[in-house]
Amino acid sequence: MSVIVDFAIFPMDKGESLSPYVARAIKVINESGLPHKLHPMGSCIEGEWEEVIGVVTKCLKEMEKDCNRINVNFKADYRKGEPGRMDRKIESVESKL
Repeated sequence: MSVIVDFAIFPMDKGESLSPYVARAIKVINESGLPHKLHPMGSCIEGEWEEVIGVVTKCLKEMEKDCNRINVNFKADYRKGEPGRMDRKIESVESKL
């Protein structure tokens, strides 16, 4: 079983340019070793529920160090089956174009 989580995390109290804060979250995601993809509006992570939620929690803890207000947008697709669904979902749509 696996879950694909699409989420965005950013501080709401640090002005207009937030890329340094987002980069800190991406570093946490990279260090997790889980399959992931960065996109313009957030990141997708794939893995077992506990692993993925643990990474999201670590990203929040990283932001808490110096941010007083943090926005987290989150959606999840949980499904029984083999890992690698992030790529297969895209390949399935592209094959139909």
